[in-house]
Amino acid sequence: MRKSLWALRVLFLALCTVSGFLVSQVRPEFIEQPTNGLLIGFGLGWVVIALDEMLKGVSIRVFSAASVGLGLGLLVAWLVESSDILKYVDDKVLWMIRVSLYLAFGYLGMILAMRSNKEDFSLLIPFVRFAPHRASERLLLLDTSAIIDGRIADLVQVKFAEGIIVVPRFVLKEIQQVADSHDAIKRARGRRGLDMLSRIQALPSGQVKIHEADIPEETGVDGKLIRLAKLLGAQLFTTDYNLAKTAELQDVSCVNLNELAAVLKAVVLPGDVFALKIVREGKEKGQGVGFLGDGTMVVVAEAATLLNQQIEVQVSNVVQTGAGKLVFADLRPAPTAASAAG
Repeated sequence: MRKSLWALRVLFLALCTVSGFLVSQVRPEFIEQPTNGLLIGFGLGWVVIALDEMLKGVSIRVFSAASVGLGLGLLVAWLVESSDILKYVDDKVLWMIRVSLYLAFGYLGMILAMRSNKEDFSLLIPFVRFAPHRASERLLLLDTSAIIDGRIADLVQVKFAEGIIVVPRFVLKEIQQVADSHDAIKRARGRRGLDMLSRIQALPSGQVKIHEADIPEETGVDGKLIRLAKLLGAQLFTTDYNLAKTAELQDVSCVNLNELAAVLKAVVLPGDVFALKIVREGKEKGQGVGFLGDGTMVVVAEAATLLNQQIEVQVSNVVQTGAGKLVFADLRPAPTAASAAG
């Protein structure tokens, strides 16, 4: 990409240089010497390339806003100039006032347009935004924590979270920085995030789009995500409690995967029967301990001798503690021959 960009710039510079030479041949009253024409064309080409390099971080949104703002500013300056307010001004200073008007109103129009949000200019500025053409398509905006967490991939796989997965470029850059970290734990987390994105994209129902908007007016990643979610009308997915609450305060639809997991935990009631693997002994004599899929501890009476075995247990009591639920169960007696026959 970088090489092709510079190839295009070299071609443009050559065309500018040739154009300067041709102007010196066609209109010698403007440029007398062919050498001067070559130098002027070459110099103007370099000025344009320098401006291009300076504006490489400017998005289409900012450029379109600045363009419309400039147009509005110049229109206001023209209206002021066309009015009778300047008819008594001396001709010697009139041109200075005109130049000042166009420069001032042009600058103010650009600045005000660039500072304004999308809603302020939705009728005037042709914003190029990442949005579906069909209203039925849903945008799911992921932050770094949701990608690294990985549960969003499972939600997409079972079609619980359907829509277009939107990953901002600044989030992808953050994950890549974590993946390149010298810390082994951070490096593993970053690589897991990249693997999760690849996994989602490989799913039949997974469609991942990288969004190029940077939101330069926001300095923090959280602020950029909330602002982008507003602009796109997307639903934000995260595991960050503070980000979720901040998004909620700003009326942005947000799903905290940790809260979702807590809500979807299986409800265990006294009398329920299920299979459980005993992994260790309990604190009391004869107790065995196992864990449900969501991490809930199950204490089984008279199961200490059944370590690493899959058994059937029946819930006798459920206790809510400060650390969560604690389930007490008994071994389910094997059916007798008579009951089996019956």
